[in-house]
Amino acid sequence: MTPLEALVALNMLPKIGPVRVRRLLQAFGDPASVLGAPMDRLQRVDGIGPESAGILHRWQDHADPAAEIRETEQRGISLITQDDEDYPAPLRDAYDPPLLLYVWGKLEARDRHAIGVVGSRRATTYGSNVTKKFSYQLAQSGFTIISGLARGIDTAAHEAALAAKGRTIAVIGSGMGKLYPPENLALAEKIADGNGAVVTEFPLGTAPDKQTFPMRNRIVAAWSRALLVTECPAWSGSLITANLASEYGKPVFAVPGPVDKPTSAGCNQLIRDGATLVADASHLLDDLGELPFQRAAPSEEPEERGTPELPEEEAAVFAAVGTDESPVDRIIERSGLPAQVVTATLMKLEMRRLVRAFPGFRYARR
Repeated sequence: MTPLEALVALNMLPKIGPVRVRRLLQAFGDPASVLGAPMDRLQRVDGIGPESAGILHRWQDHADPAAEIRETEQRGISLITQDDEDYPAPLRDAYDPPLLLYVWGKLEARDRHAIGVVGSRRATTYGSNVTKKFSYQLAQSGFTIISGLARGIDTAAHEAALAAKGRTIAVIGSGMGKLYPPENLALAEKIADGNGAVVTEFPLGTAPDKQTFPMRNRIVAAWSRALLVTECPAWSGSLITANLASEYGKPVFAVPGPVDKPTSAGCNQLIRDGATLVADASHLLDDLGELPFQRAAPSEEPEERGTPELPEEEAAVFAAVGTDESPVDRIIERSGLPAQVVTATLMKLEMRRLVRAFPGFRYARR
């Protein structure tokens, strides 16, 4: 049995979980040794009683790791362990990191700059619009949007990131073979097709239930650099994700809503409890500081050092903005681009904190 097969087998066992497996690995050294350990030695490990020891001792009754690995390969799914370079560093540092991740798509180094966006499955028009606005702007600023592929707010967040031609990660509360909700399969395919990844810790055939979703939520909370809650009622599971993010030491942001609408009661309560109120993505970006977009390599010319790499139109508008305040008409003239293109691009550059807006439609480089 290979080390990967042994780890997959441990991950497939019921009623064990990542915290117990970590204790077992500390006691026995490697996954194969855990699976080959006698009952009496297994029960000496903290948290391993007779039932758990029996499951571990008879692991072949519950898992066929070789078949699981073959099926992942056939489906084009990667298996990433904590020892792999692609395993997200924020997860590795969590108290209960997933033993391994099933990844449909591709993870990239820039995905460490992830913002979690969560909220109600029963999103209102207000909630959907706010989520799309924030997610689009954050994705354009270089952040990866991470959410749970659920109906409502999660779906809006993923779709907005795709519309911005940014990165997005969907962490699902089921196995890849039981992707939930099924109507989001097309969205999952778009994400996996070069725009991010669909990720889960659960074996392929795992159906979603009331336990898998909280486990999914901890991954979103631990992976994210910060968490944004855009709309949720007082009983929402998004509040669990927000609490987990706080426990992990991650900043929590919340969008306020009408005080007479139960759909916003959860966000308003988060703000009362200490979450940062945000009414625009720029507020969140100001708090987070340095943006993750790439900068060009330093040039021999001092004035060009730190110039960001930008698409052609954005580069032309950025070049037309001086260090002194310039009216938008002058920027349009300098860039040679249509007015509507320049004004839209200036908003993007402002969100990236490359330019600053002043009264009277005047702009200057930051």
